[in-house]
Amino acid sequence: MTIPRSHADRVLAAIRAGEATHSRIVASWSRSAELYGLDAGAPVKPQRLSEQEFRAARERMEPIIRAAGTSLDDLFQAVGGVGCCVLMADCDGVPVERRGKPADDRDFSDWGLWTATRWGEAEMGTNAIGTCLSEQRPTKVHRDQHFLARNAAISCMSAPLHGADGRLAGVLDVSSCRADLTEALAELIAQSVAQTARRIEAETFRLAFPLARIVMVPGAERSAGALVAVDADDLVVGATRGARRVLGLSGDVAAAPRPAADLLGLQSAETLDQAERGVLARALARADGNVSAAARGLGISRATMHRKLLRQRIALPE
Repeated sequence: MTIPRSHADRVLAAIRAGEATHSRIVASWSRSAELYGLDAGAPVKPQRLSEQEFRAARERMEPIIRAAGTSLDDLFQAVGGVGCCVLMADCDGVPVERRGKPADDRDFSDWGLWTATRWGEAEMGTNAIGTCLSEQRPTKVHRDQHFLARNAAISCMSAPLHGADGRLAGVLDVSSCRADLTEALAELIAQSVAQTARRIEAETFRLAFPLARIVMVPGAERSAGALVAVDADDLVVGATRGARRVLGLSGDVAAAPRPAADLLGLQSAETLDQAERGVLARALARADGNVSAAARGLGISRATMHRKLLRQRIALPE
């Protein structure tokens, strides 16, 4: 049996052996070679956007960039000490934000792990950014798991980012060029990347609905980021990807809002009489039990307020 000696030979042998059926990495290698026509041994250089193209890419990502700042800083604080950089790329695989140590900038720039470079699977073959976007799930590509031989010294850990509308918007990535980054450490970093991506999505969602109440879907895993935006009429007007998956929602949620109580399985007022009772009780609570203040808040007289409280059998605080 001939043992493949080069990285390109090993990639080609795995594809020909049909290993793509039980390996995500080999499946991506197969796409890289057969769908995109890439050569694993070719000296490929990362493609870069023009300044105008890069500005347009950043503008499209602006809501997530605005929401991600603190989370990117925190993630870099955690991984920068072990020689990693943090990248946030758009849905074409182009990094639009980056965090890294100045001392490492030359190395990362040489590898193309920089803003405005193209890291889609079609351009760079199997890599965490491009493969994460292709498969829309967290992806770790450790060293020689990359398709291109020129990337076989890199370790990358990525997680998808979804916008406030639940659609795929980009990817969060941590990459390292250090030879001493073990696969076990890469796995730990991958978990941090996935958690940070969920925080960025949650903050993006909150900023998209500044006037709404943000409610976690009951029973959903906290890490899944299943959040809905509820307006002043208790209608759900927005939902994260996690919430859409749990609740079976699709399309433009705001265009066809649903009662929050119905979607979330919560108890709510079903009649006008019950609704009035809730309004009176909340007005009294806001006024700390002061009937006159509660009446003013509702725009009715004190006498009318008393009659309504009596009819609803709402006891006044002593």
